[in-house]
Amino acid sequence: MRMDNQRESSNFEDRGRGRGGGGMGGAAGAGALMGVFRLLGFRGVVIAIIVLGAVYLFNPFGLRESIFGQVAGLGGGAAQQAASGSGTCDASQANAAACTFSRQVLASTEDVWAQQFSQGRLPNYGNTPAAYSEPTLVVFSDSVNTACGSAPSSVGPFYCPGDNQLYIDPTFYTVMEQRLRAPGDFAQAYVIAHEVGHHIQNLIGATQIGVRGETQNQTSVRVELQADCLAGVWGHTAQADLAIDDSDLREALTAAHAIGDDTLQGQGAGSVNPASFTHGTSAQRMRWFRTGFDSGDARQCDTFSVAQNAL
Repeated sequence: MRMDNQRESSNFEDRGRGRGGGGMGGAAGAGALMGVFRLLGFRGVVIAIIVLGAVYLFNPFGLRESIFGQVAGLGGGAAQQAASGSGTCDASQANAAACTFSRQVLASTEDVWAQQFSQGRLPNYGNTPAAYSEPTLVVFSDSVNTACGSAPSSVGPFYCPGDNQLYIDPTFYTVMEQRLRAPGDFAQAYVIAHEVGHHIQNLIGATQIGVRGETQNQTSVRVELQADCLAGVWGHTAQADLAIDDSDLREALTAAHAIGDDTLQGQGAGSVNPASFTHGTSAQRMRWFRTGFDSGDARQCDTFSVAQNAL
């Protein structure tokens, strides 16, 4: 994957270090590790709850994790100022590199989705704007306030539809490499592209779609798999500009496999409970990313029109 000479998005904000929430204690701290169990997704779009400090069902470490969700009417989304006066990107060379990289990936997604929206190449849920509205990427350390509520770094990357912003603590990339064993720049780009996928869903009304008779968890799986597919569409479309090759694709698929509900549950609790899945199995996540990547057509990402047993 080639990122040299790529433009950086101007839709970027460095919030610095948040008040409270505690430090990560290093890039691979226990709090950050808990974030991988809720990796790459914003459940609150579908599941309107917020339970801070709830015990995650298949937490192998017996520790607590903050579950971040959207509550109707919650918060005003006022910008949080860095308490220490020091920006997240300036905290270390690794953070600086991660911030630059994230801005470059975001810029690439802007180019891809502006084209896709102008051509109308999107799933149709009756609410597709003609022009793409770009989200803002917010980097932070420790914790952050958003229009969807407060969140610590431990939730991992997420998207808030209340303010159309993506949030990430850049040290999460190290967690991916060291704890998830999902290294590589394209694996990291997948993180950003997936969260942008949630922004796309918000714009086209996909988050308002439900399937009769399904549980909230089952609907959440559809939402997450569609975001994976949309991330794949970005990868396909940006393939030439970023020189994305087969080794990059393997990086993304490795990451998708590592964060499958069945893989995480099996490694953690030692048993698998499909009823508790919220993001999809490793096979499903890999398959839907590959659907988007191979086709380059977001219209192939309509996970809501697929039977549950065909996901």
